[in-house]
Amino acid sequence: MLDRLVNTDTLPLTLLIILASFFIIQMMYYLIIFLRLARYKGPAPSLSENGVSVVICAHNEYHNLKVNLPLILAQDYPEFEVLVVNHASDDETSYFLSDMQREYPKLAKIEIQEDLNFFTGKKFPLAIGIKSAKYEKILLTDADCKPSSPNWIASMQSAYSQGIKVVLGYSPYSSRKGLLNRLIRFDTAHVAIQYLSYALAGLPYMGVGRNLSYLKSLFYDNKGFIPHYRVTSGDDDLFINRVAKKSNTTIVVNPDSYTISEPKMTFGQWVTQKRRHLTTSVHYRFITKFLLGTYSYSLFCFYIMLVLMLALNYSIFVVLGLFVLRMGAQYLIFSSCFRKLNEKDIILFIPLLEIVLLLLNAGIGISNLFSRPNKWK
Repeated sequence: MLDRLVNTDTLPLTLLIILASFFIIQMMYYLIIFLRLARYKGPAPSLSENGVSVVICAHNEYHNLKVNLPLILAQDYPEFEVLVVNHASDDETSYFLSDMQREYPKLAKIEIQEDLNFFTGKKFPLAIGIKSAKYEKILLTDADCKPSSPNWIASMQSAYSQGIKVVLGYSPYSSRKGLLNRLIRFDTAHVAIQYLSYALAGLPYMGVGRNLSYLKSLFYDNKGFIPHYRVTSGDDDLFINRVAKKSNTTIVVNPDSYTISEPKMTFGQWVTQKRRHLTTSVHYRFITKFLLGTYSYSLFCFYIMLVLMLALNYSIFVVLGLFVLRMGAQYLIFSSCFRKLNEKDIILFIPLLEIVLLLLNAGIGISNLFSRPNKWK
């Protein structure tokens, strides 16, 4: 029966139509969504000198703060403060911050001795930091992040203009040797291409807390993190998913505006981090879940149909032609995006990294159905 089914006259055409449908969907994402970032020039930067409150949450981050905090405090910007919320640390963080305060008057330390029972993750300490900020413009980063230049604050704040309340930035990971590092950086850049492109398309849906700015009044007008306080993560993407709109959101794609983090050193650590991040996507708006899901699903099915038709020896030249066209469009658009994000050395490995990441995300999605990470640190 299977042989009769495979040898039917209509099956090759049916499979080809299905493959072509997924090809068209993929091309629509590249040409309608991702091309926006590839062609994005950015507005002329404004010379804003309004005060900025940089908020950092820290839990046992003595070593990271020792390296990165001086770089943040040395920013070339006329009016800013740095608030570090020391969240129940049992290392040398508190003593270090006290020493730094004597040298840097712009630094403020907020001590939290224990968790608030009904909040999980870092939402509670972050909310305390935002509440304590004296300036309207809030700029978020993490203790393990360092600014890419002395103009980080200035570059992020230059994007504010009339009506803008949210500024989405980018935070890459340091380049290291090995496949794992390239995979981590590809994943980070790929996620950034999506959320930055969607913002340019008028559909902002997330930011990353390692480099994100918004107005303090926006935070309070929308009840902060209260609508999703039971979700461990999501202090960045779930809040942005709820409050960001076409009219109030912009992006910054400028190497001076980036913050750089150290990547995980083992595959297991990175997968655990990804599992935690992916738990928030189920709480996105329906349109966001639909668009992101359709992109991933069509990509997965495109590869499945490609392998199937090649294995069955059906329309080989047409199938390979669709593959080459898709890869060509992806290469042209993604290579431009990756250059903007300072990830040029990854471009050559895009096909391999895409397939590995696609399979990994599918496995993580299945794993999260049975258990979910529930800790910030």
